[in-house]
Amino acid sequence: MNTQHPFFGYHMPNYTYPGVPDGELFGKVVEFAQAAENAGFDLVTVMDHFYQITGVGPEDQPMLEAYSTLAGLAASTSRVQLGALVSGVTYRNPAMLAKMVTTLDVISGGRAILGIGAAWNESEHAGYGFDFPPIGGRMDRLGEALTICKLMFTEERPSFEGQHYRIEQALNRPRPIQAGGPPILIGGMGERRTLRLAAEFADLTHWFPSSVEELQHKVEVLAEHCAAVGRDPSTITRTMGSPVIPVAHESEAAALLEKIPPERRGSLVIGTPERVADHLRTYIDAGFTGFTFGNTMLRTIESIGLAGEVLRLLA
Repeated sequence: MNTQHPFFGYHMPNYTYPGVPDGELFGKVVEFAQAAENAGFDLVTVMDHFYQITGVGPEDQPMLEAYSTLAGLAASTSRVQLGALVSGVTYRNPAMLAKMVTTLDVISGGRAILGIGAAWNESEHAGYGFDFPPIGGRMDRLGEALTICKLMFTEERPSFEGQHYRIEQALNRPRPIQAGGPPILIGGMGERRTLRLAAEFADLTHWFPSSVEELQHKVEVLAEHCAAVGRDPSTITRTMGSPVIPVAHESEAAALLEKIPPERRGSLVIGTPERVADHLRTYIDAGFTGFTFGNTMLRTIESIGLAGEVLRLLA
C-alpha cells in the first residue's frame, strides 16, 4: 500500500441511485469505481452488509453482496486495489473467506485486500439466521479467523484448531498473486483487543474520523501493542474515514453542511481542494497516511474529480 502520496480510498456503502432500475444498478457502481481510479484513488471498497445500515439510509434500500460486486469491479478496473470495508467475521467461515479473497486476488491480478472486523449489525444477523454472540465471542472469532486467513495465504497445507474454527491441511489453489497474500485491513479502534489484533496481523487499520488528539492516542496504543509482539508500528498503514469534503467553490460549503445531520458533522471540514488539503495535512503530520471518502460524501463524478485534485495537492 506504499504510495508517494497519502493513499485515497473510495468507499461505496450506498447503492441507491434515484431513477436507476435494479438492472442498471451495477453499471452505476462501475461508473463510480472507474471515476475513482481515473482520479488517482488507490483503493475502492464496498460494504459487507446485507441490509443498509443506520446512518446511510433505511435498511430496505438496495444492498449488493460484497464479493460478487468486487469480482465484477475487478473485471472493470485495472489499477485500484479492491476489498470490503469490512467483512463481518460472523458472516462466513474464515477458510471460505480466505478462498474468496484469494480468488479476488487472482481475478484482479493481485489487487485484493482482506478487510475484516468483529461485525455489529444485529438486525441482519437475525434476518439471515447468523449467530450473533456477545462482543467478546465475536472478538475471539476474529482472532481465530485472522489466524486461518493468514495461514491459508502463506502456507501450502495449513492446519489449525481453535475454539470456534478449524482447518485440516487446507488447500488454497491457485495461490494468491501477491507475495504473502492480500494485505489485511482490520477495522475498529478498540484499544484492548482490536488494536492488539492489528499489531499482530494488520497491514492496514481503518478508524473513524475523530479529533487529532484522540487519534494520536490510538496511535500510541497501537505502538504499545506492536512493542509487545515485536513489530515495527511503521509497517502498519493507518487510515481513517475522511474528515473533509471538497467542493468547487467555498460558497457551496455552507449549503452542503446543512444537509448533513448535526451528529455526523463532528470535525468535518468542507471547502475547496486547497482548503481541505491543508486540513488533511494536520492528520498526515499526526501519522495518518490514508483517507477513505464515502459515496455518501462524494455523490457525483465531479466530486470524485475534486478529491483527485486534493490528492495531487498532497503529492
